[in-house]
Amino acid sequence: MKTEPITAVIIEDEPLATQTIKDFLLGEDWLKVVGEAADGERAVTLIDDLRPDLVFLDVRMPGLSGLQVLENIKHDPEVVFTTAYDDHAVTAFELEALDYILKPFGRERFRQMLARVKLRLTDSNGKPEPSVHERAQRALQTKQTEVLVRLFVRDRRGRIIQVRAAEISRLVGADDYVELHVGDKSYLVKVTLNEFDRRLDPNHFRRIHRSAIVNLDHVVSCKPIDRRLRLKLSDGSEVIASRRGSQTLRDQFY
Repeated sequence: MKTEPITAVIIEDEPLATQTIKDFLLGEDWLKVVGEAADGERAVTLIDDLRPDLVFLDVRMPGLSGLQVLENIKHDPEVVFTTAYDDHAVTAFELEALDYILKPFGRERFRQMLARVKLRLTDSNGKPEPSVHERAQRALQTKQTEVLVRLFVRDRRGRIIQVRAAEISRLVGADDYVELHVGDKSYLVKVTLNEFDRRLDPNHFRRIHRSAIVNLDHVVSCKPIDRRLRLKLSDGSEVIASRRGSQTLRDQFY
């Protein structure tokens, strides 16, 4: 049984999430936070330098992803994944992570996670094989793109709500953010349009120009404008496809 405090580092690019973890750890004398990092490259250096017992690791960060961080480190810590997207749970299970918590963290869910961490790290005699580094390598080599069925987003009241992909009529990109349009509501998420394009079911979603993806199931009608198409969607909005996107749609519709 480990008698010294468990050491942990927090790898998280959102300051609020980092502070929430630290606040929820107050009074947990068996665990000591020894470092923080906000991007993947710094995370690799920090983990290998400090060699913590535990890493609170964001799945999606600037630079290296959480999975790439684990693939690049030499040290072999236990891991708790933190993320705003519930579809990343499969990654946590593949890597046999200690746990997986959805942002924003609820105190009760965080306590449940800590109980599991404490049992594993203070009351176990050894660590599972293979190492987290080996599991990350295997996951990177074999993991296939999964179709995005649902995701969790923050509404204007600050609540985290579930949105099913089928409910999304269109997605509009702006730098590293995407605006999701669902009925008469819209939600801003910190995910690139390229990532959505890679993850959404191509049988239902089509990228019609560099800053927009439409759900074909929500297309009510289309009207030719020169060599382009103007689409009317189920929410009443209209979107004009690029010439290339229009040709792709013609191949789909005609």
